[in-house]
Amino acid sequence: MLEFLLDIDQDVFLFFNGFHSPFWDRAMFMFSGRFIWVPMYFVILVATFRSFNLRIAITWTIAVALCILLADQFCATICRPLFERLRPANLENPLSQFVHIVNDYRGGRYGFPSCHAANSFALATILACIWRGSRLKWFIFIWAAVNSYSRVYLGVHYPGDLLVGAIVGSLIGLLVFFAARAVVWEMVKGDMKSARPKQRYLHLNNYVIPYRTIDIAVLTGILTMLAILLITID
Repeated sequence: MLEFLLDIDQDVFLFFNGFHSPFWDRAMFMFSGRFIWVPMYFVILVATFRSFNLRIAITWTIAVALCILLADQFCATICRPLFERLRPANLENPLSQFVHIVNDYRGGRYGFPSCHAANSFALATILACIWRGSRLKWFIFIWAAVNSYSRVYLGVHYPGDLLVGAIVGSLIGLLVFFAARAVVWEMVKGDMKSARPKQRYLHLNNYVIPYRTIDIAVLTGILTMLAILLITID
């Protein structure tokens, strides 16, 4: 049964990895990068401190950092040495000769589960819980999904690596959120309404448009995506 699932995983990988072009090579390589998303992360951090009181903002910030750390280390230091599944693009893997790679990037040796997927979905899950009811909760999961897919495109992860990584990250995100919410609950003495992010209003002539500071993070993320696409055009 396991062999059957691994074969399917390999076939699905080759199918999606086979769709490539010079344009998407550049775009996916940039999308998969860590530092290009720093502006979005920074705006999320600023929005957190502008929308909650100081103690609650610090609690959520620590929770988000802890969430990503746990997801990353669980996958990298516990799971990967245990399963020892070679990445598709690893030269020791016979499949590597059929893999489309970009800029000679092959990643590390083992890739199950995907730390990229775990970190992305851990971040998406805890942010969606913190900012429930905001536009961020929809955008951040789209971002996490595309970020994960880029790893298949680049040839460094199987779809199964991503699926398990996403599940692990989401579970860790939920667990850390509930733990942090219990701390916040004690801070506000059970009055969770006082712990909700502040609602702001934009006045344009006779129109009043409600928004939250976190919406700027969504705009920053969308602009980053557009910038990636524009930069990669010949």
